[in-house]
Amino acid sequence: MISLVIVSAVLLICIFACDFKDNVFAYLSYILSAYTMVTICWAVYKQIKKGLIVVESKNEHVKRYLNDLSFRTHVSLYTSLAINVVYAIAKFFSGIFYHSFWFGSIAVYYFCLAVMRFMLLQHVNRNAFGKDLIAEYKKYRICGAVLMVLNLALTGMVILVVTKNHTYSYPGHMIYAMGAYAFYNIITAIINVAKFHNQSSPALSATKIINLASAQVSMLALETAMLSQFGSGESPLFRRGMTSATGGFVCLIVLSTAVYMIVHSTKRLKKLRNDPAVK
Repeated sequence: MISLVIVSAVLLICIFACDFKDNVFAYLSYILSAYTMVTICWAVYKQIKKGLIVVESKNEHVKRYLNDLSFRTHVSLYTSLAINVVYAIAKFFSGIFYHSFWFGSIAVYYFCLAVMRFMLLQHVNRNAFGKDLIAEYKKYRICGAVLMVLNLALTGMVILVVTKNHTYSYPGHMIYAMGAYAFYNIITAIINVAKFHNQSSPALSATKIINLASAQVSMLALETAMLSQFGSGESPLFRRGMTSATGGFVCLIVLSTAVYMIVHSTKRLKKLRNDPAVK
C-alpha cells in the first residue's frame, strides 16, 4: 500500500514538474493514481469497520448499529439526508455566486434526491422494513419515476457541458478531498446495492439505489473538475470526449435503473394485489 502511494505520488510529481501531460506515460499514471485512490478508500473502509467492531463490546449504540439492520438504515437515511441537503444548498449558492448553471443544476438534482430520501424516511418511521410491501413498492416505483425525470435533466446538463465546454474547479487542494469522498461514495454504494439487492424490503433497496445515483453524479462532477484543473494542456476535443463518454455512461445506468425500478415494482404490485394472503 505504502509503496503504491509513493510510486503514484512520484509519477504525478514528475508529470507536472516536467510537463509530461500529453503522452501515454501521463495517462497510465492517471490510471495508477485512480487505482491507488480506490485502494486507499477500501483500506480506510476496512479499518473503520474493524474499529467499530472493537468498540462494539464497549458501547451499546455501536453494537446496535452493527447488528440492527433497521436502526443502521435509519441512521444512514438521516445522515445521508442531512449531507444531501447541505451539499445541495452549497451547490445552489455556488451557482448564484459563480453564475454557474452547472452548480445550479447539480443543486436541483441533489434536492430531488433529498426529497426521495425524506419520503422513504417518513415511511420507515411509521412502518418496519418489509411489513407493508404494497406501500413500499409504491414508494419504490415513485423513486424510479423521479429518477427517470432527473435523468432527463442530467442528460441535458451533460449535453450543455459538452457543447458549451462548461467547466469548473475546486479551490486549492479541495479537489483531493472531493476525490476521496467521491471514490468512497461510489465504492460503498456499489457494495450496498449488491448486498441488499435480495432483501425483502423494497424501501431498503430504494435507499441504496438512491445512494448509487448520487455517487455516480459525484464521480461525473469530479471528472469535470479534474479535467478543468489538471487537463489544461489537453485539447477541448479530448475533454469533450471524456465528458461525453462518462456522462453518457452515467445517464444510461441511471435510466436503466429507473426503468427496472418501475417495471419490477409494477409487476410485484400486480402480484401482491392478486394474492389473497396479502389482503
